[in-house]
Amino acid sequence: MTPRPRVPIARLRTAWRDAPATVRGAAWLVLAAALTAVLAGMVREASKTVHPFEIAFFRNIFGVAFMLPLILRMRVAELRTRKLNLYAIRAVVAALAMLTFFYALSIMHLANVVALGFTSPLFATAGAALFLHETIRARRWTATVIGFCGAMVILRPGGDALTLGAAVVLVSAAAMAAAALMVKNLSRTEPATQIVLYLVLFMTPLTLVPALFVWTWPGSGDLLLLAGLAAVATTSNVAIVKAFSEIDVSLVAAFDFIRLPFTALVGYLFFAEVPDVWTWAGAAIIAASSIYIAHREVQLDRQKRLAIATEAPRPPEALS
Repeated sequence: MTPRPRVPIARLRTAWRDAPATVRGAAWLVLAAALTAVLAGMVREASKTVHPFEIAFFRNIFGVAFMLPLILRMRVAELRTRKLNLYAIRAVVAALAMLTFFYALSIMHLANVVALGFTSPLFATAGAALFLHETIRARRWTATVIGFCGAMVILRPGGDALTLGAAVVLVSAAAMAAAALMVKNLSRTEPATQIVLYLVLFMTPLTLVPALFVWTWPGSGDLLLLAGLAAVATTSNVAIVKAFSEIDVSLVAAFDFIRLPFTALVGYLFFAEVPDVWTWAGAAIIAASSIYIAHREVQLDRQKRLAIATEAPRPPEALS
């Protein structure tokens, strides 16, 4: 039998380069979603023998190791900043988000953790109004309220879904939203590489402190799993950054919800977890509201830039 000819790498690169930006961005997002689902499964597996707080520390220390070549190439001048305090506060909040998220993954169904984690954009909307003094009009507040109703569908107050794990996930989602708002503030003046680098450098000692209270030395197999976990997390972050460079934020938000079926599949195949109908229904409601909020963000940003370009005032209806 005659072997099939291999497709040259150059042709694949050309096809990728010539593909529409939306297609490339969607491909990066699907990859990120799949990797995030794998990460959730790896955290669950590692938590059988290693405490989630230790897992968070090793995720960061291995992350520093993966970024070491970049750190060594950077000049001292590139590390200088006048916002070190904000970097430190952001790292504290991000560490809280990671610690609570990993802990939730160790005690809850993976799909439930991911579904409730989708409330983060809703917390971000409320935070933008309270702390950044952004104008949030009726339509976006309505979408936010509807999204939280979706969370209540999953939690079912008075039922058996309102657990410690669910509360921990909501704390994690709120912390993620706060960290995202800080990134939004930092990105106005700070380069992206510096933002990522300082996050990892600060979070490593921050996650070590709680890990010391539950410390047990991982075995060689555990260390291999933890290194793989950090590699998957780092690759997922790179894929998300690539996606942001290709497509609008509203599309990023829409594709983000692909994480749920991927995570549900990982939970079913490796941990025999089956999400109930309430999880899917609530996640759909949260997804619809979050996508609408992201879509409005993009619309308002475009209208603002157009108004600046034409030196014309923004119409009142554009602020809704």
